[in-house]
Amino acid sequence: MKKMLVILIVSCLLMVSGCGSAPGEDIGSRSTDESVEIEKGLLDVTITLPASLVEEDNIEATIKKAKEKGVKEAVLNDDGSLTYKMSKSVYRELKQELKDNFNEMIEELKSDNDFPSIKDVQYNKDLTAMTLIVDKELYENSLDGFAILGLGTATLYYQLFDGVQAENIAVTINIKDSTTGELFETMVYPDDLEADK
Repeated sequence: MKKMLVILIVSCLLMVSGCGSAPGEDIGSRSTDESVEIEKGLLDVTITLPASLVEEDNIEATIKKAKEKGVKEAVLNDDGSLTYKMSKSVYRELKQELKDNFNEMIEELKSDNDFPSIKDVQYNKDLTAMTLIVDKELYENSLDGFAILGLGTATLYYQLFDGVQAENIAVTINIKDSTTGELFETMVYPDDLEADK
């Protein structure tokens, strides 16, 4: 489970975005805006990671890996942000890869002895809602709720990559008893994460 979460987050951070260029704007000169946005053009998608998500120590390897995945351009901007430009088909493939990684996380979670109460995870197409089917008694008497943090974080990253504005990303997580079908807990990330601080 931990391995899949790390892989998913690294994949997302490699490709998650923040803002495309305006017509005529030089791809190498970005503002210091830390918000996450995606520009979808007619043929291409431009994605920029804010400087806070860019690890400059491995920038050459990051750019090389992106190009191996079909990204046309990968440019480290003057402000430390990293801009990717790719075809829409490559963008769709990368989104599908993120969804596949998410599915692998779920399968590993269900078969992992570390989280015995979790029987299944169901989710909608855009990863804005999911339901964990659990053995309620086991769930309430364990630390299996920590699995929700990884799944919730993964859905938020997927939404960012899907083009949802940072201030609008959210996932509703329902916990349902596998025996009775009772929905006994509901939370919304990231709101509930911030409330717990």
